[in-house]
Amino acid sequence: MKQHTTKPSANLLSNILQCKCPKCREGKLFTQPNPYKLKEVLSMHHECPVCKQPTEIEVGFYTGAAYVAYALTVALAVSIFVAWYVLIGFTFSLDDNRIFGCLATTIVGIVVMTPVFMRLSRIIWLSFFVHFDPNWRTNGIGDYERINPIGMESARQF
Repeated sequence: MKQHTTKPSANLLSNILQCKCPKCREGKLFTQPNPYKLKEVLSMHHECPVCKQPTEIEVGFYTGAAYVAYALTVALAVSIFVAWYVLIGFTFSLDDNRIFGCLATTIVGIVVMTPVFMRLSRIIWLSFFVHFDPNWRTNGIGDYERINPIGMESARQF
């Protein structure tokens, strides 16, 4: 394993936003850096290219990431609603159509941010189970009860 000269950031939020491995905080986990290439939006390495941490710990591991994506989407919708209400304002009367502008802005915002939220939710979900280890070079990968053997075999083929 080659030595890296860059020091990983200790900031968890920064590493989540950069989609880096939660174990070493150096390796990029997605094969395509652009989340808007929709054919490859969720294409991840089977293991971290730097520390070899498996990314799919068990079959169906990322099912829980849907709940994280839902929470991110709700947070975006609420923040757009509050910002619209504070900056532009609207009422719920039949004569005020500004609520439709707020709804349109929310829908566009959600559609535009969905690929980013899908990636972020996977990284956040993985971060719940894999924790940062500043001594990952000497400690190695932790033991898991179930590591997806199919994902690991296909990772070794490449």
